[in-house]
Amino acid sequence: MAFESGSVTCRMFTVPGGLPDDAVERFAAAAAPPVHDMGREPIEGWVTSRHLMDSHITDDSATVAGYLYLYLMQAERKIPPALMRAECRMEEFAEMQARGLAYLRRSERTEIKKAVIDRLLPQMPPTLKGIALVYDRNDQVLYASATSDKQHDALVLYFRNTTGTTPIPIEPDTAAMQRGGIHLAELVPTCFVPEFEYAGAPDTVGQDFLTWLWYASETNTISTALPDGCGVIIEGPLTFVFEGGGAHETTLRKGAPMVATEAKAALMAGKKLRRAVLTMAQGDAVWTTTIDADTFIFRGLKLPKGEAMDPIGKFEERMLALRVLREVFLGLFEHFLTLRQEPAQWEKTLADVYQWVEKRSARP
Repeated sequence: MAFESGSVTCRMFTVPGGLPDDAVERFAAAAAPPVHDMGREPIEGWVTSRHLMDSHITDDSATVAGYLYLYLMQAERKIPPALMRAECRMEEFAEMQARGLAYLRRSERTEIKKAVIDRLLPQMPPTLKGIALVYDRNDQVLYASATSDKQHDALVLYFRNTTGTTPIPIEPDTAAMQRGGIHLAELVPTCFVPEFEYAGAPDTVGQDFLTWLWYASETNTISTALPDGCGVIIEGPLTFVFEGGGAHETTLRKGAPMVATEAKAALMAGKKLRRAVLTMAQGDAVWTTTIDADTFIFRGLKLPKGEAMDPIGKFEERMLALRVLREVFLGLFEHFLTLRQEPAQWEKTLADVYQWVEKRSARP
């Protein structure tokens, strides 16, 4: 999904040491080959944000409002499954009729399928898709629309091969190291239900954070960790998960999930928030996004409306707004980690959270 308009779905990365001075030249050298010249094999490479076939990468075309804005374009020819099945069946029926057979052997059907692919694939128009990335040179932070594992792996590999640097995803474990020098494996597992038989694991710290953030936002206990005039709330849909003895997931979507009986029951059963809607407001500016606790991916992020009228100005305002959200969100995570590291403070926090759960109003 593009960054210049509409909602944004993105993953955040840090680029240790930043990009080399000749980064644009390196991206240009690894630009995507012409799509119209591609054969049967897929192609990939870098293109500008203008469109997925613009492989003419220069300082001007690769930079928007001071940010490096490119796409990793991937193109391949595909035969639609319905067309493939129909063509194969026609060839099989013709072969059986010509030879007076009632059926064909599997090896014969395989040969027919291969012949159909060889005949049809060169006729298929290329299918293009792209992974958008925006690099903030000042903060050495990369935003990318690579949200699936496959997209993530492709982007990291191609980015490293192109620039010689490896982007590190900003997730609970890496954010803990970057913001506080904390190894999550060193934290004692925790649970918000007293004497619960399963307390969690280091890889559920993101879920601990999102659950705590729900409590803290409702009880207004995070005001000191927020910039002046800034507020944060957690809203539904809510996805709860319990990872002991096999994962058990519950998603509440309709009605009023925040006060639903099922929400309280999920918390009392030791479940934690894996995904929820986060809304942040500062003055007249409002951010709304679905946050994934395990990956810190922002999904369907709606950024505040800016005042700029020109495309470059609008893009700059959007990227500045994205930076504000990133810093507030990670600042809250840092505040949460500070609490987790202080045993006395965390024990008191756990007791307060449990009281909040017990006293929550709930309705069907």
